[in-house]
Amino acid sequence: MPQLELIEAIEKRLWKSADNLRANSNFASNEYFLPVMGLIFLRHAYSRYLLLKDEIEKTLPKRGGKTRALTKEDFSQKSAIYLRHEAQYDYLVSLPDSSDRAGAIIAAMESIEEDYNLKGVLPKEEYRAIENDVLKQTLQILNPDELKQASGDVFGRIYEYFLTQFADLKAHDNGEFFTPVSLVSLIANIIEPKDGIVLDPACGSGGMFVQSAHFVERLNQSPTEHLTFKGMEKNATTIRLAKMNLTVHGLEGDILKAITYYQDPHELFQKADYVMANPPFNVDEVDADKVKNDSRLPFGLPGVNKDEKVSNGNYLWISYFYSYLNEKGRAGFVMSSQASSAGRDEAKVRQKLVETGAVEVMVSIRSNFFYTRTVPCELWFLNKAKPEEMKDSVLMIDARNIFRKVTRKIYDFSPEQEQNILAIVWLYRGETERYLQLVSRYCKTMLKEAKSSVNSGDENLLNQFCQKMTLFLDSARPYIIRLAGDHAAKEIFSELEGEVTQVSEEITGFAKATSHELKLWEKQDTSNGGLKKAVDRLSSLADNSHALVTQVDLISKLATRLIETCEKDDQAKGSDLWSGRDMNRILKDAEGIREELVFDLKQVRYFWKQAHWLVERFPDGTYRDVEGLVKCVSRSEIESNDWSLTPGRYVGVAPEEVDEEFDFEEALRDIHIELEGLNAEAAELAGIIQKNFRELGI
Repeated sequence: MPQLELIEAIEKRLWKSADNLRANSNFASNEYFLPVMGLIFLRHAYSRYLLLKDEIEKTLPKRGGKTRALTKEDFSQKSAIYLRHEAQYDYLVSLPDSSDRAGAIIAAMESIEEDYNLKGVLPKEEYRAIENDVLKQTLQILNPDELKQASGDVFGRIYEYFLTQFADLKAHDNGEFFTPVSLVSLIANIIEPKDGIVLDPACGSGGMFVQSAHFVERLNQSPTEHLTFKGMEKNATTIRLAKMNLTVHGLEGDILKAITYYQDPHELFQKADYVMANPPFNVDEVDADKVKNDSRLPFGLPGVNKDEKVSNGNYLWISYFYSYLNEKGRAGFVMSSQASSAGRDEAKVRQKLVETGAVEVMVSIRSNFFYTRTVPCELWFLNKAKPEEMKDSVLMIDARNIFRKVTRKIYDFSPEQEQNILAIVWLYRGETERYLQLVSRYCKTMLKEAKSSVNSGDENLLNQFCQKMTLFLDSARPYIIRLAGDHAAKEIFSELEGEVTQVSEEITGFAKATSHELKLWEKQDTSNGGLKKAVDRLSSLADNSHALVTQVDLISKLATRLIETCEKDDQAKGSDLWSGRDMNRILKDAEGIREELVFDLKQVRYFWKQAHWLVERFPDGTYRDVEGLVKCVSRSEIESNDWSLTPGRYVGVAPEEVDEEFDFEEALRDIHIELEGLNAEAAELAGIIQKNFRELGI
């Protein structure tokens, strides 16, 4: 199973198992939220601690033959936290049954609070309400063997997955504390927070800060040295969650409890270098009299209703974000899709904002990206340091047709989809070299995946698969030979044998083509013209990988059909010539190889398609408008469209693309996701009905 799918399967299993805590305690869903996140916090912190411990120890100075002890500062520089022995997860898991696990967990939390100035932030006394054996089971559940050896920030993914699941359950604050990672990542990568103050006036669980830190880390720099995080949040429990999120990533932030409409505790008017936010949409309960003289509203109030309330709070937030920026500041935020074309007083505010020249990019996002909102939204990007020649234009990107289906109800961006959107922004900003590097990286990744399929020796997955299928044929042959000439099983065997022979020959051709392309790439011209030619040239390798996937899948299906035909129709199990057990074992081994092989081969074409997507739309390696996707819109055109900032109003409709390579397996995967979601909902509803019946005494 590919690494990503393995992690996703583990995430689901951990979530299902952790739900045991709710079932075996007196907690309601909104009460067990923090205790579970506290344990995930400890496990994630320990995972990052172990990941960096050996690396840090190698760099520590020695005196008198002794290595200096580890300190908090050693880990902070690596975006991780130092853990005392009593706060390390393995210590907690290994506690004997006679120990006070709740007390030990509380002591672990207190030690972290003391080291990181987090008094009162981490959950503690909540664990007293949980039985000792339930705590033991939960600690063990969150410590699976396969993750102990996992590479990379796997528990970072799991931490975010649990946040996602709790948001989906609306277990806290109606789920509005969490912004989907793919949107936060896109915001961070467009505004590029490299140095200075990052402000989030509606910070929720702190995801904007974490992704900003990741951006700096990718520059091989320390977030703690370059970024200062300031946040405001109205909900005290959410503040605790945000501080946990920052701490587990080795970050610190000043997050204050405040209602941003009426309070400005950080006093960052015109001082922030970056503003990032996902504020609540369409709030209509803000007291107009209290905010009418706020200096953070340079464009005035966006309308007042008959109850003396601001008619819609969206433009209060937009005004705040603009006002917090210093003269070179950038902002990126999520906003209701209604806001970009809202009329009357809101349109007047929008006009004034556009006239400042600070609106840089607008991105339309389709529905179902959020866990608690099914409506579409837009990402707004402001840049007070836009070059003078660009102040009268806005880049409009309609990304509603760009998405990946995660569950029946949730979509997101794949990493490559996000990169492709970023590439459009880079070209608009004149950063051609970054665009070319991305195209080049896609091509190199494609070749790397092709090479992994045809590596010499034991690692050659294609050869391994063919060897297994040859062994399968040899096992079946004695029985098949005895069958009548026109027997169905004999026809299947003959077809299977022919396909195995053919794919063996094509493997040789694919291996030679891959080797040839790898040699050519060593001297590859990485100019735009050179890369365009490379993408065209590599199309045949991509096509061959796709053909091999089709053949390998067909071979697997034929082998399965052969066993079924023989055992169901011919009672082969009773024959001494039938090696059913051996054949099933061989086929099972072959299936494991096939899964890994097909994944690699699909990646070959996948990464080629990413490169092709870019060079097809931007053939000259420079920005151009693309029908249905992106358009650079002038201020005069915006004015003639009622100052609308809705991308779909300008970019037009994308030409319909013919899907020449309908992916049947992908379609089945989507159906499976849909069915899985429906089954889960059905089970949940059945549980609720059963509970209601019990309460009614039925």
